[in-house]
Amino acid sequence: MASDFVHLHAHSEYSLLDGLSNIQTMTKRVADLGMDTLALTDHGVMYGAIEFYTAAKKAGIKPIIGCEAYVAPGRHDNKTAEGKGYFHTVLLAKNLEGYRNLIKLSTRAHLDGYYYKPRIDRELLAEHKEGLIVSQACLSGEVNRRLTKKDKAGAREAAAWYRDLLGPEHYFL
Repeated sequence: MASDFVHLHAHSEYSLLDGLSNIQTMTKRVADLGMDTLALTDHGVMYGAIEFYTAAKKAGIKPIIGCEAYVAPGRHDNKTAEGKGYFHTVLLAKNLEGYRNLIKLSTRAHLDGYYYKPRIDRELLAEHKEGLIVSQACLSGEVNRRLTKKDKAGAREAAAWYRDLLGPEHYFL
């Protein structure tokens, strides 16, 4: 019997300094627990996507390929001290178009936006939003970070921006 629970934010050993899980072990464990789906969302990279897809299929589970992107508050290519910050945002590929957009975003983050971390920005996400499902990730997501700083207006603005861009069926807090 399949579990109703799905991990939509899992890191592997490709999430440097954060993830420890080996992809083969992780997919086998998920299958052993009766779960039928798993999302891989490594920090800023998609290095394990193909290995994950193959291992998940072998384990008999549905793979969801994603990435925990670093979203710059301004332009992703601003490589100055004031442009150093970022917010965590989970991007999940809903379909092949979403997977292709994840690849484009990851590539641009590494080639144009790398400043301490591979970063994208809202404009780049808007250009490559098709086929993606987006979540605020963790306490370092834009909405969550604004709320922890008691910036309710900023949190509302950020949530509204993502909802308006993606639609309520593709954006989750």
